[in-house]
Amino acid sequence: MKYMLLKTYSPAAYCDTPLNEWTPEEIEAHIDFQRALGAELAKSGELVDAQGLAGPDDARLVSSDGRSAAVVTDGPFPETKEFLAGYWIVDVESPERAFEIAAQASAAPGPGGKPIGEFIEVRAVMSAPASDV
Repeated sequence: MKYMLLKTYSPAAYCDTPLNEWTPEEIEAHIDFQRALGAELAKSGELVDAQGLAGPDDARLVSSDGRSAAVVTDGPFPETKEFLAGYWIVDVESPERAFEIAAQASAAPGPGGKPIGEFIEVRAVMSAPASDV
């Protein structure tokens, strides 16, 4: 079964040091950890996809009524420091395995190399209903 593991950047929840105050070495160690986790999951055949996402300053909201031109805006976004920072999609045998991977991802190093214990949301990827067409 496929699961999406959502990595949310929320410094107030798990780390007293905002990301923009991490040293270059701390950022490199964090990224190296993410790459190693991706390589491990690829080797085991469990990795479907994993990506980091641009920050909310680069996000846009798009809406359409299906008849006129789409409306593209740069907000409104909630006034918060929390945002979706990236994701993994894994194909695993059980929810428990998805939880194990999420726990491993949660322990990524932060300032001083200390595991940051960030929240990783685990959600099953649902398939579309069968079609008679």
